[in-house]
Amino acid sequence: MTDDRDRTASRAESRTSRRAAETSGRGVARHGRLRATGPLGTIGKVVAGALAVVLVSGASVGAIAAYQVRSDLGTGVALPAAKGKTPVVASPPSVDAYPGGFNVLVVGTDNDAEQDEGAFGKRDATLNDVNILLHVSADHSNATAVSIPRDMVVPIPACAKEDGSGYYSAMSARPMNEAYSYGGLSCVVSTVSELTGLDIPFAGMISFNGVIEMSNAVGGVPVCAATPIKDRYTGLDIQAGETVLQGEQALQFLRTRHGVGDGSDLGRISSQQVYLSSLLRTVKSADTLTNPTKLYSLARAAASNMTLSEQLTDLGTMVQIGSALRDLPLDQVNFVQYPGTTEGTGVYAGKVQPITSVATKLFDAIRADQPFTLEAGSEGLGAASAATDDAAADDAAAGDVAGGASAAPEAPAASASGTPAPTAPATGTPTDPAVAPAGPEVISGLTGQSAAEQTCSVGFLQK
Repeated sequence: MTDDRDRTASRAESRTSRRAAETSGRGVARHGRLRATGPLGTIGKVVAGALAVVLVSGASVGAIAAYQVRSDLGTGVALPAAKGKTPVVASPPSVDAYPGGFNVLVVGTDNDAEQDEGAFGKRDATLNDVNILLHVSADHSNATAVSIPRDMVVPIPACAKEDGSGYYSAMSARPMNEAYSYGGLSCVVSTVSELTGLDIPFAGMISFNGVIEMSNAVGGVPVCAATPIKDRYTGLDIQAGETVLQGEQALQFLRTRHGVGDGSDLGRISSQQVYLSSLLRTVKSADTLTNPTKLYSLARAAASNMTLSEQLTDLGTMVQIGSALRDLPLDQVNFVQYPGTTEGTGVYAGKVQPITSVATKLFDAIRADQPFTLEAGSEGLGAASAATDDAAADDAAAGDVAGGASAAPEAPAASASGTPAPTAPATGTPTDPAVAPAGPEVISGLTGQSAAEQTCSVGFLQK
């Protein structure tokens, strides 16, 4: 192993020690002070689709604007395969040629040469803090975005060095966010590909500045908070109810870990999905798609703050991806989290341990291009259904008046394809499989939401 790699490992162990001290035995994943870390390329998942949607709307943006956007993208980054793996080949003439749909990996990095160190903190290494795999079905009828926790301990393959001088050594168990330091974007792609068993022909990275500029381009993103959210590490301070996030405040919301859920990376991801769902609704709204100025600003904000793989910088490919995503109903676009737990021991202590049994079901469904459903109340640690919050408040009020009423029956499981999961009759009699219509599989233990679902972030109550 090279000296550079030893130094990187040493820094990682130092960070691990600091996180362990911070957790105080609570068993949740920690990252240290958020001002010195930065997980917010999460928005990047929607950025790829948003940018493509903008380019598809060529009649509004115009040829000159499209040329300027393309110029912002640059030449792209090569994606050499890990040692012993089949290298990435040139993209087919159409995204429709990918059997079982196509996949795009969007990575959010915590270090940018042009970022404001005073606002985001100085970093001695670049980490892939946000990793979101977007799968678009072969018939373009639905899409699923899987967030992979930055603290999840995963195998990292023998990635090609960026200078072409050879390969780094493979590692069996390292935090996901270290992959970038062992081969750049291509190593993150190789790591996620081996973890999920999916081919990933397209990839892109986004910076802190991209998050800020995109929120500004759409005029702000409205988000719901179930409770007040305050985080001294990021500076976020919002009240319960709806807040339109823009600029640095949008970044503070996406970065906050101490302010939401249980204070872990898993809670932060589910809270981020509240923002992403609202962002996508905003991007697909008439106010954006019929406004040439917003379209152009959105395209430039995305293109000038993203680094894309060679295959994704092709304008024709981007337009095809935009065509695939443009007409998707919001209830067919879903955000889920790679199954994991913060209760692991040994190498997983203070980190996120994959729940392989649930992950296997998830990626088997994605590889087969089959829809699946989520259990009711599966929004995650840092989010809750707005309807559930309202119903809970109503039930509490009714209980005060009536002296305690029976709880309402649980709603049907939410569907990852936007339709309710099959449920038993109200009497509790099991549904007869001989006559019940076949429906998507319910994946128990999976958390997430559809882009159409109104959800609220849940503040972290310090103990």
